[in-house]
Amino acid sequence: MISKSDQSGAMRYVLFDVDGTLIDAVDNQRLVWGTWAERYGLDPDEVYRVALRTRPMETFAQVAPDQDPEECLAALHALEDEDVRSGAYTAFDGAAELLSALRPGSWALVTSNYEHRVRGRFARTGLPLPKVLVDAAAVAEGKPSPVPYLQAAARLGAEPEDCLVIEDAPSGVESGLRAGMTVWGVNAPAAVDGVHRHFGSLREAVCDILALVSGPRPHRPEGPAAME
Repeated sequence: MISKSDQSGAMRYVLFDVDGTLIDAVDNQRLVWGTWAERYGLDPDEVYRVALRTRPMETFAQVAPDQDPEECLAALHALEDEDVRSGAYTAFDGAAELLSALRPGSWALVTSNYEHRVRGRFARTGLPLPKVLVDAAAVAEGKPSPVPYLQAAARLGAEPEDCLVIEDAPSGVESGLRAGMTVWGVNAPAAVDGVHRHFGSLREAVCDILALVSGPRPHRPEGPAAME
């Protein structure tokens, strides 16, 4: 099958994770989970450690099995919404420059968060928003399922092989790889297993991302490339 990039010569798409990739929300997430843990008389550090590895419902089952999970989720959502309204957020260096340089319709956001929170965080940081945003409510299966990234590609009118995924977390990397896309990792001291390229920061990746989307479609390596 001939892809759009093969037909037009240079059509590439970029699909970005949000938290940890474009926006630094680590302190916010730690604060939210810490406040939630204190409400239930739990150790904040232990709760946050579990929350980093599991989805909220799985976290509740592990750290608060005697509590109503729906009530736990409602309390967490309320804290997250308040944090979006009042918390301090920072975009990673290079994010504004990169997103502003991308052609409209050539990029999307794919997040495990909810759209209203993403919009709030982007408003707080001044980042531009794309037309396509796939959030937790848009898909029946979240990362590491390939569904979120495949939906984003479909909404852009892109073939998976013409998409570059920018991620920071193992579940997101797995999601992009399972979708048949090229995956580059950023904002981590070590490469996540499976990424085709690794950058210690988003800033380090800006020029390469822009070069890839503006140049001829390269041959994608069969396995992980040499680390940068």
